[in-house]
Amino acid sequence: MALRLTILGSSSSGNCALLCTESCKVLVDAGFSARRIGEMLAAAGHSLDEIDAIFLTHEHGDHCTGISGLARWPGVKLFANRGTAEAVQRSLRHRPDWQVFETGTRFRFRDLEVESFSIPHDAIEPVGFVFAQGAGDLLSPRRSVAFVTDLGYAPELVRQRIRDVDVLVLEANHDLRLLQQDTRRPWSVKQRISGRHGHLSNEAARDLMASVDRPAWRHVCLAHLSRDCNSPSAVEAAFACFRQPGLAFALSIVPPDAGGPVFDLP
Repeated sequence: MALRLTILGSSSSGNCALLCTESCKVLVDAGFSARRIGEMLAAAGHSLDEIDAIFLTHEHGDHCTGISGLARWPGVKLFANRGTAEAVQRSLRHRPDWQVFETGTRFRFRDLEVESFSIPHDAIEPVGFVFAQGAGDLLSPRRSVAFVTDLGYAPELVRQRIRDVDVLVLEANHDLRLLQQDTRRPWSVKQRISGRHGHLSNEAARDLMASVDRPAWRHVCLAHLSRDCNSPSAVEAAFACFRQPGLAFALSIVPPDAGGPVFDLP
């Protein structure tokens, strides 16, 4: 096992993924209660006792709400940039083992190489991540995963960072028609969701993928679906063009109320 990715859960209600290498097990976001994360890990054959670190993309509850319940695991390192760390800390009664990085830098955690990059979202300092493992030679091929959720549009920087990864976890948050028809959200919230610092619609995510020239993707995982304003069938219809025979990558969809697939990158 060089790199294994398990999507524990991803939707507008909560996001958490597990990355495993030979030397570490880390979570990307912790948007469920600590108890629920423990249950998800148990279903995947792991436990919170095994987690070495958590990497936070930003401070919104659907990405960090579980941090408060992780006081029982003081050995877990918590990686975030300064803006995110300060915002999350204000809501906590304990002080985690913060590992503060500067957005845009590249650093290592055990055998993982981690790169963060800025994304446009209505949070204090939101980031996407690229996680890579391996030296890039015959004995240790380089494998990589990108997480790009919670962004209103995709600037050129995002296109550059996601182009060469093996697995891309990409937001497909809402269907424009379903969002417009939704009766639970006021107009102002709909404007925020569909704005340039909100979330990618199915169509915007599809257009982003289509705009990347000669991507190295082996698999694209569409995530962060809204339970009310999207559906797996709507995503499937929007991305039908990527189901054609001969494409170099596979496509999967994470339903809002279920865990996602497991990706093994040997």
